[in-house]
Amino acid sequence: MLAHPDMTALDLVGPQLIFASMPDTEVRLVWKQRTPIVADSGLQLLPDLVLAEAPPAPDILFVPGGLKGSTALMGDEEVLDFLRQRGERAGWVSSVCTGALVLGAAGLLQGHRATTHWYVHDLLPLFGARPVKERVVMDRNRLTGGGVTAGIDLALTLSAALCGAGHARLQELVFEYAPQPPMGTGTPERAGTELTQAVLARRRPAIEAARQAARQAGARLKPPA
Repeated sequence: MLAHPDMTALDLVGPQLIFASMPDTEVRLVWKQRTPIVADSGLQLLPDLVLAEAPPAPDILFVPGGLKGSTALMGDEEVLDFLRQRGERAGWVSSVCTGALVLGAAGLLQGHRATTHWYVHDLLPLFGARPVKERVVMDRNRLTGGGVTAGIDLALTLSAALCGAGHARLQELVFEYAPQPPMGTGTPERAGTELTQAVLARRRPAIEAARQAARQAGARLKPPA
């Protein structure tokens, strides 16, 4: 699991709980240094491997999102090269939220169906991906999730694929994963135009920065072989 500055902590922590409760599984947080990483909410996480120490062929390669952090990573060749190398050999290449933009910038979504957070969903074609409006999208060994909380759904999907549906059902019960959002406004369709536009206005500078970084990263990609 790639941990990076300004990521959204729940993007990583939710899936990490699911992965850590899969049998015979070792979960490692990877970054450039072993110093604490500060997430966009202020939560600190401590990586236990630097990039060069990460297994060359992980069963799962996972990238969390966070708009500011993902925008920075789309131009970070050290991280993108790491993802390319590990992604070529990984059993599963996965992301949640804007982590898909980072996978896309690394060239790992070309020709694949994918999803990401709703307010940057339209950027996926810049990376040769085919955008799909679903909470979790599986295309061969690429697995992408929508915004933040979709990471739990994604991790349970991987758990079922690797450990069997029975184990994933057990995890859902143990963690009482039965969402009942009190406001019911978790998607633009449910929230309505007024609230959706208010969110877009509030996030406009960060979204525009992500758009610019995505356009630049997409232009650098080589056409698929």
